[in-house]
Amino acid sequence: QLHLVESGGGSVQPGGSLRLSCAASGYTDWRYCWCWFRQAPGKEHEGVASIDSDGRITYADSVKGRFTISNNKNTLSLQMNSLKLEDTAMYYCAADPLGACWPQKHWYAYNYWGQGTQVTVSS
Repeated sequence: QLHLVESGGGSVQPGGSLRLSCAASGYTDWRYCWCWFRQAPGKEHEGVASIDSDGRITYADSVKGRFTISNNKNTLSLQMNSLKLEDTAMYYCAADPLGACWPQKHWYAYNYWGQGTQVTVSS
């Protein structure tokens, strides 16, 4: 069973940077769809970035040029630069066995989730 543990969230001023990490364990096969989702208060889950089993990366338009997703060894990461107030949300990493990935695959179809880490951008 895949287990995901997130870290790296915190409070930062606009224009600042944070790096989120999601440590994965309990697996033997890395052929998953990997994705970062976020949820702001009163909002639905929003896809941020994904890596499919072939290493292809997709970003939400709202974070292109500012965020970078990567998957190294047992850790999924999200480097967030030039943070904006509207980036404030709970951020989750998620994974699912081989199949369509976000944006084709909706958040509620992902089987494995981290506990979430809060990112707050404020002045």
